[in-house]
Amino acid sequence: MSELHRITVDPKQCGGRPCLRSLRIRVKDVLDLLAAGATREEILEDYPVLEPEDITAALEYAARISDHPVLRVA
Repeated sequence: MSELHRITVDPKQCGGRPCLRSLRIRVKDVLDLLAAGATREEILEDYPVLEPEDITAALEYAARISDHPVLRVA
């Protein structure tokens, strides 16, 4: 099941960058923590307002936006 419904974008919040459930915690912040080696458990401990599904949503969002068509020029 998709968790993308947890991603919110509000031009008045965080400069319009994607956030998790309008919490002012950007998707990028969670992705940066994961890339730096933080575990899900560490992130949830540091950000108790987050839920495990929020981390899944951030990863799903990143996977979707990184998929782009490859255009071949003849």
